[in-house]
Amino acid sequence: MLVADDHRLMREGTAALLAPEMGIEVVALAANGREAIERAIATRPDVVLLDLNMPEIHGIEACAVLRNRIPDTHVLVLTVSEQEEDLYAALRVGAAGYLLKDMPPAELIKAVLDIGRGEPTIARRMAARMLTDLRQPDDRPTKGARPTKLSRRESEVLALLALGATNLEIAAQLRIGHPTVKTHVRHVLDKLHVRNRAEAAAFAARNSTTGGQM
Repeated sequence: MLVADDHRLMREGTAALLAPEMGIEVVALAANGREAIERAIATRPDVVLLDLNMPEIHGIEACAVLRNRIPDTHVLVLTVSEQEEDLYAALRVGAAGYLLKDMPPAELIKAVLDIGRGEPTIARRMAARMLTDLRQPDDRPTKGARPTKLSRRESEVLALLALGATNLEIAAQLRIGHPTVKTHVRHVLDKLHVRNRAEAAAFAARNSTTGGQM
């Protein structure tokens, strides 16, 4: 993986935290957005851990470039920003996850491993706000063709999918049976015309940004 942060202490400290973990190899560090792009293209890591507010090229723009140039690399944002617009902007350009720098080290390690396996992850505080957004009714007209509208329960399942929650975790959170969750997930994917949970999470981010009604 590659760690990109303009603060040396954060950059090197994060690398030192992650490097000893089995399944994680830090192949490069970057101090700004331009370095992140150049070194990621050169090394093609499985995961880029990317700060947002960096010199030369902002993290959002860097993420967009990386997703275009090396689409097999997963970009995981690690930031202090709790602004919803930053979360949605990052997900819109293809970030596979959005985490906050005050998270426990063990959770960061787990998130990096999850992202490497293609499992999206969002900081719980940010995901909770996304869930609130998705639950709010919106009467504004939508533009263009829309997927089939989700039920309230399906919208709740979608929001938890955006968290990276497993079916068992969704069942516990919503207090419903595991088979019921599997049915809801299948309906969500079918109604949104998406292939997997990651695409469903990206759809949730887009609709939270645009105010689209589900």
